[in-house]
Amino acid sequence: MNEVPLSHILFVSTALFFTGMYGLFTRRNMITMLMSIELILNSVNINFIAFNKYLHADKLDGVFFTIFIITIAAAEAAIAIAIIINLYRSHQSIDIEDAAEMKY
Repeated sequence: MNEVPLSHILFVSTALFFTGMYGLFTRRNMITMLMSIELILNSVNINFIAFNKYLHADKLDGVFFTIFIITIAAAEAAIAIAIIINLYRSHQSIDIEDAAEMKY
């Protein structure tokens, strides 16, 4: 069975990372910004797994870091969705520009 070269995996990871950065900096919708952050975290996970496989195949450090990041990302998504729902209920919009004009 042929293995995928590390450079190909890193190329996919880099593409995911910069797609997430582009979405984070150009979008004003909070849900698309949240999805962009998830793309960035997934690209980091791909890097951890790839370097774990190619550099230290006998250890599971990269897998443990990946599981930890997935857990943190799930908690972050749950809190962010709760904030987005609360913002929508109070302002009928999830646009970042509207959130900047909130008055307490």
